[in-house]
Amino acid sequence: MGAPRINGGKKKPIVIGIAGGSGSGKTSVTRAIYEKFSDQNILVLEQDYYYKDQSHLPMEERLKTNYDHPLAFDNELLIQHINKLLNYEKIEKPVYDYKLHTRSTNQSIIVEPKDVIILEGILILDDEHLRKLMDIKLFVDTDADVRIIRRILRDIKERGRTIDSIIKQYETVVRPMHLQFVEPTKKYADLIIPEGGQNDVAIDLMVTKIQTILEEKVNL
Repeated sequence: MGAPRINGGKKKPIVIGIAGGSGSGKTSVTRAIYEKFSDQNILVLEQDYYYKDQSHLPMEERLKTNYDHPLAFDNELLIQHINKLLNYEKIEKPVYDYKLHTRSTNQSIIVEPKDVIILEGILILDDEHLRKLMDIKLFVDTDADVRIIRRILRDIKERGRTIDSIIKQYETVVRPMHLQFVEPTKKYADLIIPEGGQNDVAIDLMVTKIQTILEEKVNL
């Protein structure tokens, strides 16, 4: 039985969800898969772009935002956008302004529909409605000590933060949120990838699967 068709016979795009904790290597997995198909019909949609608009809140309230909690994300808008892409309609992906702690009012990114959609984020498997849109669900599983080391190196290099501030945030927010919300979503994954982008075997398996799907589209 083939995949459903839409829009005058076009085959419905496939959605690949890639989840995992902060520093797990999910972005590396996403990049590795994407680069294998950079000359083909594939796009990446990051959950981080879909934090809720907080322009109606005073700054002191915005500063309290827990970006590792499921309620921080505007999944309703993300689901609307995925459904539009599944119908081969372009979207305007929002841009989040981390300095103002709210969605940018004068920026957005036009995303054209593709045959393969990679959805990446720490909590994409937490929402049942999001999961139902995914054809393949992956969870990148990496030891906590590796994740915190990666996070420290990234935040110092890319965000100019101090070790003390990184560790405090990890202990008070990132770790408890991971244990409460991120780790439990592993049970929804079709494939668990240990060690992220270093796992060449798992990535090669995914590349082969995606290639098969793309070839099926061409041959239909």
